[in-house]
Amino acid sequence: MAEEKRKRMAIIASKGTLDMAYPPLILASTAAAMDVETAIFFTLYGVDIINKKKYASLKVAPVANPAMPSPVPFPNILGILPGMTPMATTMMKGMIKKINWPTIPELVQTCIEADVKMIACTPTLEMTGVKKEDLVEGVVVAGAAEFLNFALDADITLFI
Repeated sequence: MAEEKRKRMAIIASKGTLDMAYPPLILASTAAAMDVETAIFFTLYGVDIINKKKYASLKVAPVANPAMPSPVPFPNILGILPGMTPMATTMMKGMIKKINWPTIPELVQTCIEADVKMIACTPTLEMTGVKKEDLVEGVVVAGAAEFLNFALDADITLFI
């Protein structure tokens, strides 16, 4: 009798803000817990999610984020005022703490421990000057072909 093939999920993480770091990490760690073979390809600003120098201090940009809740409704244009990004970041961290979600570093570690394949985009690293040593231990540095070798057999592919 043939062994059943494990389901596979491939995720592309291209944004490195606090609010955009949670979806790929939560989906990947949950899928891995459900015995789904999972990989995340971190490209462009998404590399910040696995950069040891940045991942504990990701920010939320209020500009072009009109769905973001605020204590008082204000026009999107106010997001460009000085101090709005720290305010939005503090607000989001408060909401995260209230529901007892793990931090980004904790979620990254959970993914690594769950054998989520974490791939940092080689051209992005070259473009931004980020070194392999800057990345969380366990992250593989590779190009699109490495990710595509995994993704071509994926049952689910997400671009976040």
